[in-house]
Amino acid sequence: MPAVIELKKVYYSESDGKPMGETDWHRRAIIRLIELLEGYYRNEIVYVSGDLLVYYEQGNPKKFVVPDVFVAKGIKPRDRRIFKIWHEEKVPDAIIEVTSRKTRKKDELVKPTLYARLGVPEYFLFDPDQDYLDPALQGHRLIDGLYQPIPLDSRGGLVSQELGLRLCLEHGGLELYRLDNGQRLLTALEQAEQAKIENAALHAELERLRAEISRKVTAN
Repeated sequence: MPAVIELKKVYYSESDGKPMGETDWHRRAIIRLIELLEGYYRNEIVYVSGDLLVYYEQGNPKKFVVPDVFVAKGIKPRDRRIFKIWHEEKVPDAIIEVTSRKTRKKDELVKPTLYARLGVPEYFLFDPDQDYLDPALQGHRLIDGLYQPIPLDSRGGLVSQELGLRLCLEHGGLELYRLDNGQRLLTALEQAEQAKIENAALHAELERLRAEISRKVTAN
């Protein structure tokens, strides 16, 4: 299918003038989720982004939405200034909104209506404060044009068919687990910290073995 050519020059802004996240907690949650998903899809033809203007009506620069985090499979993961659905010929496969006091109404009422109309297969809501959503993690799957709640699995998480991941709340944060091997996704910093802990444990075990061998040699 040939790329859509716009007949007249239309300016599509690269910013809506609003900051990423209402608080430090929201901003960090958004950035962390993007990093986790980018790492998960590394070397695959999958575009991961967030806080990016997504335009959904050609020729009308007022028709846009700004998802906190979204994943679009089948398109190249290059840097983009904006995302035009008619140009990419693709809507996001899954969207995660990090909700807050100011965004709660829009996240619960306005955005899901729009996302359903656009045909976004899965839509998730996460409240890092656990004050504005009950439950603090919610998932919805598009069925016959309407979002239906994704039921909790046996471990209290939400399975995303589109992402191939299990989403769950742990210690107040949103964690992502692979469905194929059960491993938790980690950021680069979290991987380094985990390696440090594992190395320290290994060193402690080696020291214990050395001490045990030394005691046996002395006793003999």
